[in-house]
Amino acid sequence: MYVFRSVSDLQSYLATERVNKRTLGFIPTMGALHDGHLSLIDHSLAENQLTLCSIFVNPTQFNEASDLEKYPRTPGKDLEKLALTGCEIVFLPTADEIYPDGDKLTTSFDFNGLDIMMEGARRPGHFAGMAQVVKRFLDIVKPDYLYMGQKDYQQQLIVRQMINSFELPIKMRTVKTIRESDGLAMSSRNTLLPKNIREKANIIFETLSEAKRRIAKKENPATIEQWALNNLTQLNFKPEYFNIVNGQNLQSIKSAKEAALLVACTAVQAGDVRLIDNMILKGKL
Repeated sequence: MYVFRSVSDLQSYLATERVNKRTLGFIPTMGALHDGHLSLIDHSLAENQLTLCSIFVNPTQFNEASDLEKYPRTPGKDLEKLALTGCEIVFLPTADEIYPDGDKLTTSFDFNGLDIMMEGARRPGHFAGMAQVVKRFLDIVKPDYLYMGQKDYQQQLIVRQMINSFELPIKMRTVKTIRESDGLAMSSRNTLLPKNIREKANIIFETLSEAKRRIAKKENPATIEQWALNNLTQLNFKPEYFNIVNGQNLQSIKSAKEAALLVACTAVQAGDVRLIDNMILKGKL
Protein backbone atom coordinates (compact mmCIF):
# COMPACT_ATOMS: atom_id res chain seq x y z
CA MET A 1 0.00 0.00 0.00
CA TYR A 2 1.39 3.38 -1.04
CA VAL A 3 0.83 6.37 1.24
CA PHE A 4 1.20 9.90 -0.15
CA ARG A 5 1.10 13.22 1.64
CA SER A 6 1.79 15.67 -1.17
CA VAL A 7 -0.27 16.39 -4.28
CA SER A 8 2.78 16.33 -6.55
CA ASP A 9 3.97 12.91 -5.34
CA LEU A 10 0.50 11.41 -5.68
CA GLN A 11 -0.02 12.80 -9.18
CA SER A 12 3.40 11.58 -10.33
CA TYR A 13 2.54 8.07 -9.17
CA LEU A 14 -0.92 8.12 -10.75
CA ALA A 15 0.57 9.35 -14.04
CA THR A 16 2.73 6.22 -14.28
CA GLU A 17 -0.29 4.01 -13.57
CA ARG A 18 -2.45 5.71 -16.18
CA VAL A 19 0.05 4.78 -18.87
CA ASN A 20 -1.27 1.24 -18.43
CA LYS A 21 -4.88 2.51 -18.60
CA ARG A 22 -5.73 1.07 -15.20
CA THR A 23 -9.10 2.25 -13.93
CA LEU A 24 -9.07 4.18 -10.65
CA GLY A 25 -11.72 4.18 -7.97
CA PHE A 26 -11.69 6.96 -5.39
CA ILE A 27 -13.16 7.12 -1.88
CA PRO A 28 -12.87 10.50 -0.09
CA THR A 29 -13.14 10.22 3.71
CA MET A 30 -12.49 12.20 6.86
CA GLY A 31 -10.97 9.18 8.58
CA ALA A 32 -12.07 7.37 11.75
CA LEU A 33 -12.86 4.56 9.33
CA HIS A 34 -15.53 1.95 10.04
CA ASP A 35 -17.15 -0.87 8.09
CA GLY A 36 -19.26 1.61 6.16
CA HIS A 37 -16.14 3.20 4.70
CA LEU A 38 -14.57 -0.19 4.10
CA SER A 39 -17.61 -1.30 2.11
CA LEU A 40 -16.88 1.58 -0.29
CA ILE A 41 -13.31 0.29 -0.61
CA ASP A 42 -14.61 -3.21 -1.33
CA HIS A 43 -16.89 -1.93 -4.09
CA SER A 44 -14.03 -0.05 -5.70
CA LEU A 45 -11.68 -3.03 -5.48
CA ALA A 46 -14.27 -5.17 -7.25
CA GLU A 47 -14.72 -2.68 -10.07
CA ASN A 48 -11.26 -1.17 -10.62
CA GLN A 49 -7.62 -2.06 -11.02
CA LEU A 50 -6.61 0.67 -8.55
CA THR A 51 -8.33 2.01 -5.44
CA LEU A 52 -7.42 5.27 -3.70
CA CYS A 53 -8.75 6.42 -0.34
CA SER A 54 -8.14 9.93 0.98
CA ILE A 55 -8.22 10.90 4.65
CA PHE A 56 -8.70 14.60 5.28
CA VAL A 57 -10.76 16.33 7.95
CA ASN A 58 -12.04 19.24 5.88
CA PRO A 59 -12.31 22.45 7.94
CA THR A 60 -14.61 24.23 5.46
CA GLN A 61 -17.60 21.96 6.05
CA PHE A 62 -17.84 22.41 9.82
CA ASN A 63 -20.13 25.15 11.08
CA GLU A 64 -18.78 25.03 14.63
CA ALA A 65 -15.07 25.14 15.50
CA SER A 66 -15.77 22.88 18.48
CA ASP A 67 -17.28 20.25 16.19
CA LEU A 68 -14.15 20.29 14.04
CA GLU A 69 -11.93 20.06 17.10
CA LYS A 70 -13.70 17.01 18.58
CA TYR A 71 -14.04 15.13 15.30
CA PRO A 72 -12.35 11.73 15.87
CA ARG A 73 -8.92 11.27 14.29
CA THR A 74 -7.38 7.80 14.17
CA PRO A 75 -4.85 7.78 11.30
CA GLY A 76 -2.84 4.82 12.58
CA LYS A 77 -5.86 2.55 12.91
CA ASP A 78 -7.22 3.84 9.60
CA LEU A 79 -4.06 2.83 7.73
CA GLU A 80 -4.15 -0.63 9.31
CA LYS A 81 -7.75 -1.15 8.20
CA LEU A 82 -7.03 0.05 4.66
CA ALA A 83 -4.02 -2.24 4.36
CA LEU A 84 -6.15 -5.21 5.39
CA THR A 85 -8.80 -4.42 2.77
CA GLY A 86 -6.23 -4.37 -0.03
CA CYS A 87 -6.54 -0.65 -0.79
CA GLU A 88 -3.55 0.21 -2.99
CA ILE A 89 -3.20 3.98 -2.43
CA VAL A 90 -3.86 6.32 0.50
CA PHE A 91 -3.68 10.10 0.33
CA LEU A 92 -3.11 11.89 3.66
CA PRO A 93 -2.73 15.57 2.75
CA THR A 94 -2.38 18.58 5.02
CA ALA A 95 -4.70 21.57 4.71
CA ASP A 96 -1.92 23.48 2.95
CA GLU A 97 -1.73 20.77 0.27
CA ILE A 98 -5.47 20.89 -0.36
CA TYR A 99 -5.82 24.65 0.01
CA PRO A 100 -2.45 26.18 -1.00
CA ASP A 101 -4.13 29.57 -1.55
CA GLY A 102 -6.28 29.43 1.57
CA ASP A 103 -9.60 27.71 2.18
CA LYS A 104 -11.96 30.53 1.24
CA LEU A 105 -14.59 29.41 -1.25
CA THR A 106 -13.46 30.39 -4.76
CA THR A 107 -15.62 28.12 -6.93
CA SER A 108 -19.29 28.82 -7.62
CA PHE A 109 -21.52 25.77 -7.34
CA ASP A 110 -25.00 25.33 -8.78
CA PHE A 111 -26.72 22.73 -6.64
CA ASN A 112 -30.07 23.19 -8.40
CA GLY A 113 -31.79 23.80 -5.06
CA LEU A 114 -30.60 20.56 -3.45
CA ASP A 115 -28.72 22.46 -0.74
CA ILE A 116 -31.48 24.61 0.71
CA MET A 117 -33.44 22.05 2.74
CA MET A 118 -32.74 19.59 5.54
CA GLU A 119 -28.97 19.68 6.22
CA GLY A 120 -28.52 22.80 4.14
CA ALA A 121 -31.12 24.72 6.12
CA ARG A 122 -29.49 23.82 9.45
CA ARG A 123 -25.82 23.98 8.47
CA PRO A 124 -25.33 27.08 6.32
CA GLY A 125 -22.28 26.79 4.09
CA HIS A 126 -21.77 23.10 4.84
CA PHE A 127 -22.48 21.85 1.33
CA ALA A 128 -20.45 24.60 -0.31
CA GLY A 129 -17.50 23.56 1.85
CA MET A 130 -18.08 19.89 1.13
CA ALA A 131 -18.36 20.45 -2.61
CA GLN A 132 -15.27 22.64 -2.54
CA VAL A 133 -13.10 19.88 -1.11
CA VAL A 134 -14.63 17.09 -3.22
CA LYS A 135 -14.08 19.14 -6.39
CA ARG A 136 -10.49 19.80 -5.31
CA PHE A 137 -9.89 16.09 -4.74
CA LEU A 138 -11.47 15.16 -8.06
CA ASP A 139 -9.24 17.66 -9.84
CA ILE A 140 -6.19 16.18 -8.12
CA VAL A 141 -7.04 12.49 -8.46
CA LYS A 142 -9.06 12.44 -11.70
CA PRO A 143 -10.67 9.07 -10.88
CA ASP A 144 -12.77 6.96 -13.20
CA TYR A 145 -15.21 6.13 -10.40
CA LEU A 146 -16.22 7.94 -7.22
CA TYR A 147 -17.75 6.01 -4.31
CA MET A 148 -19.93 7.59 -1.62
CA GLY A 149 -22.29 6.19 1.00
CA GLN A 150 -26.08 6.34 1.03
CA LYS A 151 -26.05 7.42 4.69
CA ASP A 152 -25.27 10.96 3.60
CA TYR A 153 -28.09 10.92 1.07
CA GLN A 154 -28.35 14.65 0.46
CA GLN A 155 -24.56 14.92 0.17
CA GLN A 156 -24.24 12.19 -2.46
CA LEU A 157 -27.08 13.72 -4.48
CA ILE A 158 -25.37 17.12 -4.40
CA VAL A 159 -22.06 15.59 -5.51
CA ARG A 160 -23.88 13.93 -8.42
CA GLN A 161 -25.29 17.33 -9.36
CA MET A 162 -21.82 18.88 -9.15
CA ILE A 163 -20.31 16.19 -11.39
CA ASN A 164 -23.05 16.79 -13.95
CA SER A 165 -22.76 20.57 -13.66
CA PHE A 166 -19.02 20.55 -14.40
CA GLU A 167 -19.44 17.72 -16.95
CA LEU A 168 -16.74 15.69 -15.24
CA PRO A 169 -15.88 12.33 -16.87
CA ILE A 170 -16.49 10.47 -13.61
CA LYS A 171 -18.99 7.73 -12.82
CA MET A 172 -20.44 7.86 -9.34
CA ARG A 173 -21.51 4.90 -7.26
CA THR A 174 -23.70 5.26 -4.16
CA VAL A 175 -23.21 2.34 -1.78
CA LYS A 176 -25.89 1.08 0.59
CA THR A 177 -25.70 2.17 4.24
CA ILE A 178 -23.90 -0.28 6.52
CA ARG A 179 -25.51 -0.65 9.94
CA GLU A 180 -24.64 -1.89 13.40
CA SER A 181 -26.34 -5.07 14.62
CA ASP A 182 -29.16 -3.03 16.17
CA GLY A 183 -29.72 -0.99 13.02
CA LEU A 184 -27.86 2.23 13.88
CA ALA A 185 -26.15 3.56 10.77
CA MET A 186 -22.38 3.28 11.09
CA SER A 187 -20.79 6.68 11.63
CA SER A 188 -17.55 8.06 12.99
CA ARG A 189 -19.69 10.05 15.42
CA ASN A 190 -21.12 6.90 17.04
CA THR A 191 -17.93 6.57 19.09
CA LEU A 192 -18.79 9.86 20.79
CA LEU A 193 -22.13 8.58 22.13
CA PRO A 194 -22.29 7.91 25.89
CA LYS A 195 -23.25 4.31 26.67
CA ASN A 196 -26.75 5.12 27.96
CA ILE A 197 -27.58 7.05 24.78
CA ARG A 198 -25.92 4.57 22.42
CA GLU A 199 -28.07 1.78 23.85
CA LYS A 200 -31.21 3.59 22.72
CA ALA A 201 -29.94 5.12 19.48
CA ASN A 202 -31.52 2.35 17.40
CA ILE A 203 -34.78 4.27 17.79
CA ILE A 204 -33.72 6.14 14.64
CA PHE A 205 -33.58 2.95 12.56
CA GLU A 206 -36.81 1.67 14.12
CA THR A 207 -38.60 4.91 13.28
CA LEU A 208 -37.38 4.83 9.68
CA SER A 209 -38.44 1.19 9.36
CA GLU A 210 -41.91 1.95 10.70
CA ALA A 211 -42.21 4.86 8.26
CA LYS A 212 -41.49 2.43 5.43
CA ARG A 213 -44.19 0.07 6.68
CA ARG A 214 -46.70 2.93 6.91
CA ILE A 215 -45.90 4.13 3.39
CA ALA A 216 -46.53 0.60 2.13
CA LYS A 217 -49.95 0.84 3.78
CA LYS A 218 -50.54 4.08 1.84
CA GLU A 219 -50.62 6.36 4.88
CA ASN A 220 -50.29 10.08 4.25
CA PRO A 221 -46.60 11.20 4.21
CA ALA A 222 -47.28 14.30 6.32
CA THR A 223 -49.01 12.17 8.95
CA ILE A 224 -46.06 9.78 9.03
CA GLU A 225 -43.61 12.66 9.36
CA GLN A 226 -45.46 14.03 12.39
CA TRP A 227 -45.66 10.58 13.97
CA ALA A 228 -41.92 10.08 13.44
CA LEU A 229 -41.05 13.43 15.05
CA ASN A 230 -43.16 12.54 18.06
CA ASN A 231 -41.66 9.07 18.30
CA LEU A 232 -38.09 10.39 18.14
CA THR A 233 -38.73 12.99 20.85
CA GLN A 234 -37.54 11.16 23.95
CA LEU A 235 -35.15 11.64 26.84
CA ASN A 236 -31.72 12.55 25.36
CA PHE A 237 -33.14 12.50 21.82
CA LYS A 238 -34.36 15.54 19.92
CA PRO A 239 -35.21 15.30 16.21
CA GLU A 240 -34.35 18.27 13.99
CA TYR A 241 -36.34 17.03 11.03
CA PHE A 242 -37.95 13.94 9.56
CA ASN A 243 -38.78 14.50 5.90
CA ILE A 244 -40.25 12.14 3.33
CA VAL A 245 -39.07 13.40 -0.05
CA ASN A 246 -38.69 12.65 -3.71
CA GLY A 247 -35.34 10.84 -3.80
CA GLN A 248 -34.28 12.55 -7.04
CA ASN A 249 -34.80 16.20 -6.08
CA LEU A 250 -35.52 16.19 -2.30
CA GLN A 251 -38.86 17.91 -2.82
CA SER A 252 -41.69 17.24 -0.37
CA ILE A 253 -44.50 15.02 -1.57
CA LYS A 254 -48.14 14.80 -0.61
CA SER A 255 -48.60 11.25 -1.80
CA ALA A 256 -46.28 8.29 -2.37
CA LYS A 257 -47.66 8.15 -5.91
CA GLU A 258 -45.84 11.38 -6.77
CA ALA A 259 -42.35 9.83 -6.91
CA ALA A 260 -40.82 6.61 -8.17
CA LEU A 261 -38.04 6.98 -5.59
CA LEU A 262 -39.15 7.92 -2.09
CA VAL A 263 -36.71 8.54 0.78
CA ALA A 264 -37.15 9.38 4.44
CA CYS A 265 -34.33 11.56 5.80
CA THR A 266 -33.78 12.53 9.42
CA ALA A 267 -31.38 14.29 11.76
CA VAL A 268 -31.49 13.67 15.50
CA GLN A 269 -29.59 15.28 18.33
CA ALA A 270 -28.59 12.36 20.58
CA GLY A 271 -27.22 14.00 23.69
CA ASP A 272 -24.38 16.17 22.37
CA VAL A 273 -23.96 14.14 19.18
CA ARG A 274 -25.83 14.90 15.99
CA LEU A 275 -26.80 11.82 13.96
CA ILE A 276 -28.26 11.64 10.45
CA ASP A 277 -29.83 8.70 8.66
CA ASN A 278 -32.21 7.86 5.85
CA MET A 279 -34.09 4.97 4.34
CA ILE A 280 -35.48 4.31 0.89
CA LEU A 281 -39.20 3.83 1.35
CA LYS A 282 -40.03 3.10 -2.26
CA GLY A 283 -38.02 2.41 -5.42
CA LYS A 284 -34.27 1.97 -5.92
CA LEU A 285 -31.24 4.22 -6.23
